[in-house]
Amino acid sequence: MDAQLQVPPAQDLLFDGDFSPLPDDLGFRGPVACRAADITYRQLDYWARTGLVVPEIRAAGGSGTQRLYSFRDLLILKVIKRLIDAGISLQQIRTAIDHLRARGVEDLTEVTLMSDGVSVYECTSDDQVVDLLRGGQGMFGIALGGVWRDIEGTIQALPAERAEDTVHHDDELSRRRRSRAAG
Repeated sequence: MDAQLQVPPAQDLLFDGDFSPLPDDLGFRGPVACRAADITYRQLDYWARTGLVVPEIRAAGGSGTQRLYSFRDLLILKVIKRLIDAGISLQQIRTAIDHLRARGVEDLTEVTLMSDGVSVYECTSDDQVVDLLRGGQGMFGIALGGVWRDIEGTIQALPAERAEDTVHHDDELSRRRRSRAAG
C-alpha cells in the first residue's frame, strides 16, 4: 500500500455490498458523526473538504444545510481515528483508505488492518497477520469487524435523520439568511 496518494474525484464506497444496519437514506449530522467516531468537528470538516471522507448521504450545500453521514461513513471515520491514535500519518491513512476503496471487501468482518507505524497492511487471514508479526517489528492491528460492531452499538443511542428531512432550519438566523438571499 505504499503507493502515491491520489485523491479520487468523488468518494467511492469503501466497502462494496449492502451491509449497513440502517436504510440508505438515514444518516447522522456532523456533530453526531463526531461523537460516534470520537473526533473533533474540525477534523470532520477538514476530512470532508479534502475528500478523505465525503458525506455519502448529503454534502453541505451552503448556508442552512448540514452534512449527513451514513453508517459506512461513520465506519470510515472510526477506522481513521484509530489509525491516527496509533500514530499513522494522514498521508498513509489516505493511501490505505484509497487501497481499500479500490479493492473492495466482500466480508468486512474478516479484514484486519495492521501497521508498523509507517505503513498500513490489509490482512484477510490469520496467516497473513502471523507473517507480519514474524518480521520482528512492533505491529498493531485494527479488526474492522470490531469497529463495525462498535459503531453499530453506538448509533442505537444517536439521533438520525432522513435525507429528505427539512434542510433549512427555522431559527431566526436561518430566516434572515434566506430573506437576504431571496431579496
